[in-house]
Amino acid sequence: MGFTAERMSRIDSSGIRKIFALAATMKDPINLSIGQPDYDVDEVCKEVAIEQIRGGFNSYTQTWGIEELREAASEYYARKFGTPLHNVMVTGGVSGGLFLALMATVNPGDEVLFADPYFVMYKHLANLLGGRAIGIDTYPDFKLTPERVEAAITERTKILMLNSPSNPTGVTLNQEEIAALVEVAKRRHLLVISDEIYESLLYDGSPATAAGLYENLIVLNGFSKNAAMTGWRVGFAAGPEDIIQHMNTLQQYTFVCAPSFAQKAAVHALKADMTAKVASYRRKRDIIYGGLKDKFKVTKPGGAFYIFPEAPGGDGDGFVRKAIENGVLIIPGSVFSERATHFRISFASPDAVLERGIEALNRLADAR
Repeated sequence: MGFTAERMSRIDSSGIRKIFALAATMKDPINLSIGQPDYDVDEVCKEVAIEQIRGGFNSYTQTWGIEELREAASEYYARKFGTPLHNVMVTGGVSGGLFLALMATVNPGDEVLFADPYFVMYKHLANLLGGRAIGIDTYPDFKLTPERVEAAITERTKILMLNSPSNPTGVTLNQEEIAALVEVAKRRHLLVISDEIYESLLYDGSPATAAGLYENLIVLNGFSKNAAMTGWRVGFAAGPEDIIQHMNTLQQYTFVCAPSFAQKAAVHALKADMTAKVASYRRKRDIIYGGLKDKFKVTKPGGAFYIFPEAPGGDGDGFVRKAIENGVLIIPGSVFSERATHFRISFASPDAVLERGIEALNRLADAR
């Protein structure tokens, strides 16, 4: 008899982490795999963090997080979207918030719906907790629609996950499209969890949020993608008081609190001007899309820093193997989907790396 819990058989080791480990062993790879910004944390945030550390702000905070950051998160949504957040708690990144939200709400057998392709944690965390992860096929346009959601709902459905802009496709939902999806959840008495980590990295259209549309809705956001605080592990959640209270209780017994000094710095990150960063990534989006669209079937991303092309011949896993053999690190689409036809590129890389990657991928497409 082994010591490993049975629940661990319901999840796989992340395919992304395997690619990261491979990258560490390769000499000068064309790395288009990493889902983190290629810019650093803003200087003002670094200075605040250093000042807080030197000033002795190094102890536990309240499990909820510091009041200053909770209020700043609510004010950010009020300023940007016209709707303040209520019952805000600070989490250990959006991943921590997602784990707490699902832990607080998923019973064995509960169905959790989300778009396929999906962020890897949605499926594996739902399964880990004994729920049923239900990916809703959104190929070829990658749009989650009310019709597609309605067709997937059963008597066991409990949660609808939203993610816009999306990882791994970069596809976005506008305010009307989000409202229509939330309306389905409201009519069918589902809980909505809206993962809005990429909401500030939007290249076309107007900013959109699910916040304020429904009382049974949890908003998750954080600082890894816009503020580049990937290693600082700070995010926030807001939603129904009873669920947030349960999430706070769970945090007491798990993460305890987000890093103290990083919470102080995050207050300033919420006030940062994202204009230059968004313009830079819009340009990178145009470079990668323009460079691939003639050789690959590809949907133009409207946000985040990912693009999700179809592999030549529809063999995503095989194409990724060939790409890696040729020094190009990309992620197989099967990591994010029940299909294995596509692959994910992160264009959060220097322009020179993108150009090298485009040339290599097009060459591989031609060689097929």
